[in-house]
Amino acid sequence: MEFSIELHCFAENLKTMSLRFNAIKNLATNEAARVERSEKITTVFGSNVFTLQTAREFLSDEAYKSLLSSTKSSQKIERAVANQIAIGMRAWAESKGVTHFTHWFQPLTGTTAEKHDSFFTLKSDGTAIEQFEGDALVQQEPDASSFPSGGLRATFEARGYTAWDPSSPPFIMEIGNGKTLCIPTIFVSYTGHSLDFKAPLLKATEALNKAAVDVCNYFDKNVNRVTVTLGWEQEYFVVDEAMFNARPDLVMTGRTVYGHSSAKNQQLEDHYFGSIPERSYAYMRDFETEAYKLGIPLRTRHNEVAPSQFECAPIFEEVSLAVDHNSLLMDVMDRVARRHNLRVLLHEKPFAGINGSGKHNNWSMATDTGINLLAPGKTPKTNLMFLTFFVNTIKAVHDYADILRASIASAPNDHRLGANEAPPAIISVFIGQYLSKVLQDVKERVSDKMDETDESMLKIDIHRSIPELLMDNTDRNRTSPFAFTGNKFEFRAVGSTANCANPMTVLNTIMADTLKQFKKEVDGLIEKGEKKEIAIMHVIRQYIVDSEKVLFEGDGYSQAWEKEAEKRGLPNVKTTPLALDAMVTDKAKNLFESNNIYSHSELEARHEIELEKYIKKVQIESRIMGELATSHILPAAIRYQTLLANNIAGLKEAGLNESAYNNQKQILEKISEHINKASDMVEKMIDARKKCNVLTDTREKAIAYQSTVKDAFFDQVRYHVDKLELLVDDKEWYLPKYRELLFLR
Repeated sequence: MEFSIELHCFAENLKTMSLRFNAIKNLATNEAARVERSEKITTVFGSNVFTLQTAREFLSDEAYKSLLSSTKSSQKIERAVANQIAIGMRAWAESKGVTHFTHWFQPLTGTTAEKHDSFFTLKSDGTAIEQFEGDALVQQEPDASSFPSGGLRATFEARGYTAWDPSSPPFIMEIGNGKTLCIPTIFVSYTGHSLDFKAPLLKATEALNKAAVDVCNYFDKNVNRVTVTLGWEQEYFVVDEAMFNARPDLVMTGRTVYGHSSAKNQQLEDHYFGSIPERSYAYMRDFETEAYKLGIPLRTRHNEVAPSQFECAPIFEEVSLAVDHNSLLMDVMDRVARRHNLRVLLHEKPFAGINGSGKHNNWSMATDTGINLLAPGKTPKTNLMFLTFFVNTIKAVHDYADILRASIASAPNDHRLGANEAPPAIISVFIGQYLSKVLQDVKERVSDKMDETDESMLKIDIHRSIPELLMDNTDRNRTSPFAFTGNKFEFRAVGSTANCANPMTVLNTIMADTLKQFKKEVDGLIEKGEKKEIAIMHVIRQYIVDSEKVLFEGDGYSQAWEKEAEKRGLPNVKTTPLALDAMVTDKAKNLFESNNIYSHSELEARHEIELEKYIKKVQIESRIMGELATSHILPAAIRYQTLLANNIAGLKEAGLNESAYNNQKQILEKISEHINKASDMVEKMIDARKKCNVLTDTREKAIAYQSTVKDAFFDQVRYHVDKLELLVDDKEWYLPKYRELLFLR
């Protein structure tokens, strides 16, 4: 019986070991998947989207005008008209082979969600028909009990509602041979609390619209609406699927918890913008085609800095639609990768020692008169409007840096921020030398009372100081978390797995709040008799003085900046549990409640949810570290240890001098040391985790997981395991190595 068990274990070990070597062997026969010859993008773009052009074909005039008004002006659609829209939408979907529909939403899990229902139903007499009514289009009732609610809902209170968001067009998702009509929606509880990322974003966008229009009207009374635009840049890694499956840590967490750097990684800088490998290129073309069908306007693809790392980016869109498209694209990228026998890694830090992945959020505002509010103009009037919104953005970031930092806090992003590849956890603003000079010129002319000199400056100096082609004259700063790049601000600290809605909700809210305060102060000066332009300049000057400490033009990676930031009083919160505290301060509660974005209870709930996410992610990483160490790494190291020990014993028996096996002995000692240290630390890490698990306060538990599990053991255990990887015979090592994951295609 014992022999049978040992034989089974040996067979299982061989099977596990063969995953790595079979993956390497099969790479030679893995060809790039054949992708159909490219068509013009315009022929497929939006073909699976219920666009306004499509609606014009399938809807009555009444239904079309109602949908158009709702899309463009956020007007409510009447239920009777919704029924007409549903009938037309079903006709379009069925013409393309669709049999089911779903309300597609973005719960606080960080992924998208859907529950499919068929058009099929039975009439009372048993007649089978296809049907899709307005009620089903406008509202659905999925089970809300298993989605995160942060205590807003008890487990037995399952009722939640999805409600159609007409600002984002319905689309058809193709999975294999199946097609489903997806209706973008928000997700709220029975009590009306937001349970998703989308509802708060829509509220924050509308709050910014109202505040921005009020300020725009100082300069142009014809402005009736301001839209927020977003262009995201999605970074990602691509690895062979067989290699991925041979790495339980990648399967479970999306990152490698162990792995020694290969001799070559990114130090030659030869991957960045290099020729795209054929398999990856075929994959890109395939997922881009799927994206185009869904109306996602991808424009750019290229190799990123790290080996096997890439990036794609779209044309700018309105923020709500851009968020939907990014969430949708991440799902498409994952599914398409599998049919190419590849896996896409969206984790912020899949591999140690090389760059991680971010999702830069390029943010701006545009008026319905066609003006980009963050683009300098050619006249003093348009330049003053630009300067107003530019300085207000800086003031908003300065005043609410802690809340902005909280918006990008997560366990995976903690691995990336401040790692000399991504911005530090210190929120600062880069604006470039030209605009720095402009703000300095404005600041130096501060006086208690405005005079003709100020008007002269307003009309002449600002116009001359801002170059007409500013976007070409403003350098970029990769080390800045929030950088001005010509006609937009780039929020570079957002993580690659993040839902863009969260940082965009915060950014829109703090901007709305700052603009409201700005208008209040300007109106106050006008009431005291100041000319409008002079009053605006006076408040701008004060805002420059108030917020200048958040401006930084240097190297954000440097230790010198950390010291300087500390002198300036800028927060530098490096861990998620502490960064999230900013969400539930009185300042945050007043900010979000006064702008009608979150109630106090909703903020508390989201704080709780994010802490729970952090705990679970660190807990899972800790578990897989322990499992891999005890069942994969240590057995392999012990087998090689035994082999070395037998070799030394054999040489001793042969009567050879100790110098003949001195090197073997040194290697054996090193292996034994690393085995013992790794084993001891894993046991201590498990004990630390058990102590964390008995804590009942979520914040206390998250901090404990961060300090006594992650910070205390992750790097230390990894150090000894990675040393073993270098020492143990390669054929004994179960896990694909970095050189294989990153360089074998």
